[in-house]
Amino acid sequence: MSEVTATNQITTPVASADAEPTRWTARWVILGLLPLILLAGVLALIVATDAGLGERTVPPIEELNVQRVTLPEPGRIVLDVVNDGPDPITIAQVMVDDAYWSYGIDGDGTLGRMDSATITLPYPWVEGEAHAIGIVSATGVVFDADVPVALESPETDSGTFARFALIGFYVGVIPVALGLLWYPFLRRLGGGAMQFILALTIGLLVFLAVDMFGEAQEIALGVPAVFEGSLLVPVIALLTFLLLMTIASRKGDTPRRGLAVAYRIALGIGLHNLGEGLAIGAAFALGEIGLGVFLIVGFTLHNVTEGVGIAAPILREQPRFINFVWLALLAGGPAILGVWIGGFVYSPLWATIFLAIGIGAIVQVVVEVTRIIAQSSEREGSPWLNWTTLGGVTAGIAVMYATALVVAG
Repeated sequence: MSEVTATNQITTPVASADAEPTRWTARWVILGLLPLILLAGVLALIVATDAGLGERTVPPIEELNVQRVTLPEPGRIVLDVVNDGPDPITIAQVMVDDAYWSYGIDGDGTLGRMDSATITLPYPWVEGEAHAIGIVSATGVVFDADVPVALESPETDSGTFARFALIGFYVGVIPVALGLLWYPFLRRLGGGAMQFILALTIGLLVFLAVDMFGEAQEIALGVPAVFEGSLLVPVIALLTFLLLMTIASRKGDTPRRGLAVAYRIALGIGLHNLGEGLAIGAAFALGEIGLGVFLIVGFTLHNVTEGVGIAAPILREQPRFINFVWLALLAGGPAILGVWIGGFVYSPLWATIFLAIGIGAIVQVVVEVTRIIAQSSEREGSPWLNWTTLGGVTAGIAVMYATALVVAG
């Protein structure tokens, strides 16, 4: 009897403990929601009473963000603006080249927090010249915008779409395809040379990630402050990296090889070229740069090395020809989409998001390629970080930097 009793005394609490967490009654649900309900009440009280500070007598805090300036036709300027501050803004006047000018605006001219509006100016702008614009609020605050070089904005017709697509094809698809043509030559290299090429790929990708981070932070300056554009860049990049690492993780933490890694590299580079296309399209729409033969040659030279990086993981394989076509389109095709978006519907917020996603994707690919190098070095009984891999990484960064200088020049 004592043994049975002892057994019952031991097993009964365990069964009771196992059953307890499953009792989700209304009382437990209410207890879980109670802090959220009270928090909502506190926040509502703070907003309703201005945190107990009473009626504010200081001037309103006004911030107006000019998202885009377009010149759709001769004699007309269009501005897309958004209220970026905590208080309403009433637009009272608009100046162009230090002279007040008539204008039209959506609604009554008063914008609440995060409200947007379109301002239309019937102004005789002069092609090729710069024009300064000032938007004056009812309290006298002036918000500046400018047209660096007056040039009629591209129309959304089939001809312009085709021309922009051709620009993206020149700077995106063609350079990557040319780089992939090195594949047969690279396959004949020895093991040490392949390690060097893989390390070269890491150098190329590291440079692209750093370059994209700088571009994203610069574009983020034009994002409405409420979105914290500068903070979005590292946060979205980190989340993208973690998401791709989660998708890529497999049993035993074995890295993907060959064609799968090549497609990932192409995707990361494609997101980079999307950002490049955004910049080209936006600049072309505003006439800030001339897209001449020298610029096309510069981008081709800068991006041709990307094809080498894509080919590096498949040097020990023999993919079908159609895979090379898809790799070139995946890496270079987004440049076409970027030129379209930049030329027609450019948004600093979405440009920042796309670039941040690209950074995370590229960093994840760097991890994958590093694993391949480490695993290969382990089989050979040598450290993965040696003079060959260090030289490859350095060479990759140096090549990208040198070609970037050509584009900048």
